[in-house]
Amino acid sequence: MTNTVASEPDVAALSADATWWRQAAVYQIYPRAFADSDGSGLGDLRGITQKVPYLSALGIDAVWLSPFYPSALADGGYDVDDYRGVDPKLGTLADFDEMVTALHSAGIRLIVDLVPNHTSDRHEWFQAALAAPKGSPERDRYIFRDGKGTDGAEPPSDWGSTFGGPAWHQVEDGQWYHHFFAKEQPDLNWANPEVRADFLHTLRFWSDRGVDGFRVDVAHGLAKDLPEELPSQAELDAIPVDGDHPMWDRDEVHEIYAEWREVFNSYDPPRTAVAEAWVKADRRSRYASADGLGQAFNFDLLEADFDAEQFRELITFNLELAERSGSSTTWVFSNHDVVRHATRYGLPPRGEDEQKAGLAWLLSGGTAPVLDADLGLRRARAATMLELALPGSSYLYQGEELGLHEVADIPAEQRQDPTFFRTEGAEIGRDGCRVPLPWTTAGPSFGFGSAAPDLPQPEWFGPSSVQAQDGVPGSTLTLYREALALRRELQTQERLEWLETGDEQVLAFRRPNGWVSVTNFGSAAVGLPHGEVLLTSADLTADGQLPGATTAWLRQS
Repeated sequence: MTNTVASEPDVAALSADATWWRQAAVYQIYPRAFADSDGSGLGDLRGITQKVPYLSALGIDAVWLSPFYPSALADGGYDVDDYRGVDPKLGTLADFDEMVTALHSAGIRLIVDLVPNHTSDRHEWFQAALAAPKGSPERDRYIFRDGKGTDGAEPPSDWGSTFGGPAWHQVEDGQWYHHFFAKEQPDLNWANPEVRADFLHTLRFWSDRGVDGFRVDVAHGLAKDLPEELPSQAELDAIPVDGDHPMWDRDEVHEIYAEWREVFNSYDPPRTAVAEAWVKADRRSRYASADGLGQAFNFDLLEADFDAEQFRELITFNLELAERSGSSTTWVFSNHDVVRHATRYGLPPRGEDEQKAGLAWLLSGGTAPVLDADLGLRRARAATMLELALPGSSYLYQGEELGLHEVADIPAEQRQDPTFFRTEGAEIGRDGCRVPLPWTTAGPSFGFGSAAPDLPQPEWFGPSSVQAQDGVPGSTLTLYREALALRRELQTQERLEWLETGDEQVLAFRRPNGWVSVTNFGSAAVGLPHGEVLLTSADLTADGQLPGATTAWLRQS
């Protein structure tokens, strides 16, 4: 293992580099679960500012900040009351500005989450819509419809919400509004020019405050074309999502992002954006185009098993896709919506099962199938090192640098995810990856704050805390710090060359400057190619071989 020291940031270079995002290491912060500065039990912006030295020592290039806006937390902050404000429970605009200054001073850029598909039901626009009559301009900002049946008592269609239950909710005068997510998240009508203009204002508001980019939630869902006679859910499901679906990935959504790009390019350097677009792979490049958002999430590895063949196919495909679009690809294994990858890799492979990996385990309370936590973490460390060696940008989720597993046994009365409640427990939801981070080995919240956190932390968080791992050779935190420092030193052109290993369980590739990454997906140790070993995700064997579930980086002359 190597010991590295982060270099002093060049703030002038930070402000001048227009392509920083292409191969950035981006760290996602879920603010309510990161650090609590005031003992409220809820993470806040000052907590993030206080932890900037930690982020700097980690070696990231940017922070992606999940929603921090005023919110009733009907969906973890993705129900936004005010797009140009800060939730008072998390701080103030002055706190936000202080955080931006601290991050930039440390050489770290900031990407903020933007949620344009829907507002909260507490947003001033929606409250105005409820107070206005049907057919009014206020209601036209959203998707209101008359109901069916006697006196319109039945919803306009049988569509279901992704969080469970119906996708339509009736208001007092009998009309219904559409919400693809929770009923507290009414969908906006993006055919309304007022909606489009207001979001341009929001983009400028945060860009003027120093925000470097935006992560766009549900980027493929803004444009909708709903006929007078709505199809049934079965009919809707049968329509291909290829540019002409009534709800998803419509071609005209790119007209919206072309307007956004004009705003982005009015800044120096241009602001950037990354789309959360769950679309067919051949449709993703339009979101990542230079005329649009510029980059799009690639979730393929997140959905793959720890399998050499799958990894090689997905990496090759996504690099080719990025080259065609002129963008760079993104790599991600964990985020605020999925079971942490250290846990997924300790469970049986998903194979052809379309259910997201780990969900059955969550429903059992973390008892079945049996989790091999040690193997899962070992594989996660190997996968992360492989990811960090790839061309493109890497998105890391808070806590993965500590090797955290998913928390499965949260009592029902303490859960928060609307999915759990709207499905009456048939789906557990995403609380298990949103449990507040452990900073110390003991205390009421393992150093998260001075009070108990809003989601309960398990006792095993103590040995996984920052304090327990800081400076410890071989710890997961140490590995991340070393890998990120080396990545910055070794980063080169956005290409790789696959190396033949003679073993279908071993993947190896070389970057143009002689940086070689080798990952052993199998269980038997294998020999390494020639070169200077720079870093390994686990110790080599006594005779210098690469053990199973291990990645090594080498430098070849």
